[in-house]
Amino acid sequence: MKDIKVVAFDCDGVLFDTKKANMAYYNQVLNHFDLPAMTGEQFNYIHMHTVDESLAYLFKDKAILEAAQTYRKNMNYLPFLKHMEMEPHLKTLLEKLRPIFKTAIATNRTDTMARVLTEHDLAGYFDLVVTASDVKNPKPHPEPLVNILKYFRLKPRQMIYIGDSKLDESAAQAAGVPLVAYKNSALHADFYIESLKELEDILFS
Repeated sequence: MKDIKVVAFDCDGVLFDTKKANMAYYNQVLNHFDLPAMTGEQFNYIHMHTVDESLAYLFKDKAILEAAQTYRKNMNYLPFLKHMEMEPHLKTLLEKLRPIFKTAIATNRTDTMARVLTEHDLAGYFDLVVTASDVKNPKPHPEPLVNILKYFRLKPRQMIYIGDSKLDESAAQAAGVPLVAYKNSALHADFYIESLKELEDILFS
């Protein structure tokens, strides 16, 4: 690990437990169009994919999909932030990383990412944030991770990525970046952790 220069993170499920927030967010959109709350299968999909992909998955009718897009773009996201729970040890970890490593985020979130960081006082902790709005191909495509590598002029093995989903696994493998699987032992990864504090052992040992 002595060659690592950048530590990159996914957002949902890694920096934050966002299950309650995402559930409330999409259920409000569905409720507005008199549709039932999400099933477990639907939630598993939207929890990993971009908002555009998720809405297309939930709303099969093109006209209703366009209306849902318009509705969600005018929604106030602030009420949902209270449902987001920052992962334990996150700020302590970032404070330890910052003097030595560059830090980044690669997420399939879009226009909500900046507000999330600001509201949780995390904006100054990351050198680069790549959202699905910043790329042509979001995860599982490697483009978000490749963009981080290009930005810092790194070789793939000079960065690690902490993710929790199959999309993160696919993106990391395609980019050649070592993956740290967070709370998901089913992934093919280079390291497995159940707490962000364990990342210190990987990077500083």
